[in-house]
Amino acid sequence: MNEIYHIPAMLRETIQGLNIQPDGLYVDVTFGGGGHSKAILEKVKGGKGKLFSFDQDLDAYSNAMEKSSKVSDFQCFHDDNWQFVHGNFRYLRNFMDYYGVEQIDGLLGDLGVSFHHFDCPERGFSFRFSAPLDMRMNQSGGKTAADILNSYSEEDLARILYIYGEMNNSRQIAKRIVKARSQKAIERTEELVSVVIGKDVQEFKGTEVQELDVPTGAKKELAKLFQALRIEVNDEMGALREMLIAAKELLKPGGRIAILTYHSLEDRIVKNFLRSGNLDGKIEKDFYGNILSPFKVIEKGLTASTDEVERNPRARSAKLRVAEKL
Repeated sequence: MNEIYHIPAMLRETIQGLNIQPDGLYVDVTFGGGGHSKAILEKVKGGKGKLFSFDQDLDAYSNAMEKSSKVSDFQCFHDDNWQFVHGNFRYLRNFMDYYGVEQIDGLLGDLGVSFHHFDCPERGFSFRFSAPLDMRMNQSGGKTAADILNSYSEEDLARILYIYGEMNNSRQIAKRIVKARSQKAIERTEELVSVVIGKDVQEFKGTEVQELDVPTGAKKELAKLFQALRIEVNDEMGALREMLIAAKELLKPGGRIAILTYHSLEDRIVKNFLRSGNLDGKIEKDFYGNILSPFKVIEKGLTASTDEVERNPRARSAKLRVAEKL
């Protein structure tokens, strides 16, 4: 692939937070462009350590195989220290059992969507391009964004837009969607944009690269809408919860978990879990009032530096949380 698949946010800070040991066993649950995985491998190559890199997206798999087969900056992927796992990180425990791994020394998760997904028109993740409304990370099965838009009830649409998109006008948008689909199924990004901002779809027909001319004032609302649909399509919150539970069970005492979040919903889940050790975020205390948790929080929510944001504007919303297993 010639494009920049993804630029990892806060790479140095994340790798430092993991405190990687040359003989350790590590998991990167979000391979994407391979930046974080490469940095971990560089730390373990001198020892007997190993890295398992997860990604459910076939594009990421192709990206990984291309890098592992070339004598290039990514040649470190072609050795015994590395195993690519084509699967959803919600099945972390299952895959580790399959590979005979009982405990790990560290886990990294970069929960943000790769540049590739936003910049690849045919995947349907972005309102910037005319494309089918897909949004599946794993394109081998499951419902698409179009399936959701055309089959969910008005109440259910309003619910996911409010919860996952934090849209205060979720009921109004859901009503527009249901009205529009009664005339014709909503199957493409430009059709959904048209419904949301109330202009005829022909006004958004793009150039030969299929780029849509979306009014600046509508972009924030559309970003929330597309985020909500993407989260629902991929059950991102459910997968995150299952992965965190498995990570707690797999981490050795002294092992570390480092998670990069990009919006308040996932950050709240990660924050509560690392603080309390449970998904409810309920703090338990002993008889003396001491907090009982399987984790010691190392990093409470580090954000990218000004210099990094200037180089990589998409790092602006990233937040890093690190904890150590007790």
